Amino acid sequence: MILARLWNFLEKTSDAFYRPFFGFLEEVGNVFSLFLATFAWLFRPPFRFRLFVANMDFIGLGSIGIVALVASFTGAAFSLQTVYTFKLFQAEAFIGVTVALSLSKELAPVLTALMVTARAGSAMATELGSMRITEQIDAMYTMAVSPIQYLVVPRIIASIIMVPFLTMVFNLVGIMGASFVAVTMMGVDAGPFWHNIMWFIDAKDILEGIIKAVFFGAAFSTIACYQGFYASGGAAGVGRATTQAVVRGSVTILFLDVMLTDILLLVFRKSM
Repeated sequence: MILARLWNFLEKTSDAFYRPFFGFLEEVGNVFSLFLATFAWLFRPPFRFRLFVANMDFIGLGSIGIVALVASFTGAAFSLQTVYTFKLFQAEAFIGVTVALSLSKELAPVLTALMVTARAGSAMATELGSMRITEQIDAMYTMAVSPIQYLVVPRIIASIIMVPFLTMVFNLVGIMGASFVAVTMMGVDAGPFWHNIMWFIDAKDILEGIIKAVFFGAAFSTIACYQGFYASGGAAGVGRATTQAVVRGSVTILFLDVMLTDILLLVFRKSM
């Protein structure tokens, strides 16, 4: 009798321990399946280019303001810290290249993706979730229109295209903000500041950030579309889907950043 109760207790405990893990794996598989379905529908007619342009406008042009604002503050703050630190070692000439490398390889793609996730990813999840609970997505099936092709494909492809462009905007504005603080406010010599940037920054450094941005755009948009597309539970369910889209998208971006940094360092190190 005691052994039977002990066995039942261990069975319930192990079930409670493994259930979240298997649930996580199931959701990862569902998100990946949606991503594969996106590319399966991408090459099938009809091709609705108007939807692609509209989503590129919303995700790309609509996010330039917040991306540029964050980039200017990031470049200024990072430059301010770098000036005080490098003055201790009489290395003010390397302030510009340090800021530029940090922005192009790490800060620009990550912060751009996080900002776009907060702005556009939440909107994707909310729009699709509202369409799900009002049965608009079900109505598309009855009209022989694929909701994945009509709703999901343009959003994911637009994110993959526009996040790298926004990353380049972040790089440019961030370096200008760093230059304003270091050169104009802190009295750093402008010649070495810009000369070392042009001398040490290579195309592979910019390319590393762009590659990261492509993966980040695909990740956050797929997660946001998945959360909204399969939302349930009325208005509260839409709210949960929006919250989960932003949180899980942001965490995924940070996780991918670590993985991609390790991989890209190995790849570009071998190519040197």
